[in-house]
Amino acid sequence: MNQGAIKDHKDLKIYRIAFESAMKIFELSKKFPSEERYSLTDQIRRSSRSVCANLAEAWRKRRYEAAFVAKLNDSEAEAAETQTWIEFAVQCQYLDVEEGRNLYGSYNQVLAGLVNMINHPEPWLMKKAN
Repeated sequence: MNQGAIKDHKDLKIYRIAFESAMKIFELSKKFPSEERYSLTDQIRRSSRSVCANLAEAWRKRRYEAAFVAKLNDSEAEAAETQTWIEFAVQCQYLDVEEGRNLYGSYNQVLAGLVNMINHPEPWLMKKAN
């Protein structure tokens, strides 16, 4: 998953996909019914944003492999949760099937990248100064 020079978490392809997807969810969820405000709407917005927030935290914890991987795991869990909320939104007919499929696919990409980083954290860790 070599992406050239990565200076911070915003340079990660999976971060950009997750951020764009969270913003798309924000826009699409504006159309959800008001009775879903404190359940589906808030939950899908929270989990989608949390993917990005946990990735940012993980990036700053690269000095310590265990802490880095733990935050990546949190991000992975939030991405999977977001996919579940997408499924609910489609089944409740708040999201069109194609929009849901596209969003779900974006989170599959994010999950694949996160799993790769979790399974192979070494290239991402900060080198220790001697």
